[in-house]
Amino acid sequence: MPPSKTDFPESVEVTTQTQSSSPSWQIELLYDGQCPLCLREVNFLQRRDAGRGLVAFVDIADDDYTPEAHGGVDFETAMGRIHAVLPDGTVIKNVEVFRRVYEILGMGWIYAVTKLPVIGAIVDKLYEIWADYRLSLTGRPNLATIVSNRQKRIECETQGRCRLNDNG
Repeated sequence: MPPSKTDFPESVEVTTQTQSSSPSWQIELLYDGQCPLCLREVNFLQRRDAGRGLVAFVDIADDDYTPEAHGGVDFETAMGRIHAVLPDGTVIKNVEVFRRVYEILGMGWIYAVTKLPVIGAIVDKLYEIWADYRLSLTGRPNLATIVSNRQKRIECETQGRCRLNDNG
C-alpha cells in the first residue's frame, strides 16, 4: 500500500499552532545594550538562564527594535525605565521587572524583601532616582540626544539621507 500524503496531519498542525501561539519564554526583558551596567546585569541573568530560554532578552538600543513586537513600548519609554513583557502581553516596569525575572530564574529571594510595602516603596523610589541619572552616571548623553541620534541614524539607513563626514 503506498504511503498516504495525509499521515498524521493533526500532529503537524497542532505542533505549528503551539509554537506560534505561545512563546517559550516566561518574560521578555527590554534592556539598553549600550549601557555598561545594564549589560553586566543582562550577562549575569543570561548565565543564570543557562540556555533554558525562560527570559527573552531584547536590546532596545538595536536599530531594528520595534515597539509593536514588544508590548508597544517605544524606544524613548524603554530608555527611561526598565520594562518587560509577559507572555499574555502585559507590560511591567521598574523594580517589578527585577522581581519577576529573578523569581523566574530561581533567585526570587534576592528581591523578596521588596514585596513588603515600606521596603518596596523605598526600593521603588531609589530605582526612580537611579533611572533618572543612569545615562549621566554611565557617561552617556541625555535621553533627548540619544533619541534624536537614533532617529537620524534610522532615517539615514531607511531613507538614504546619510551625509558622510570625516568623523564617522
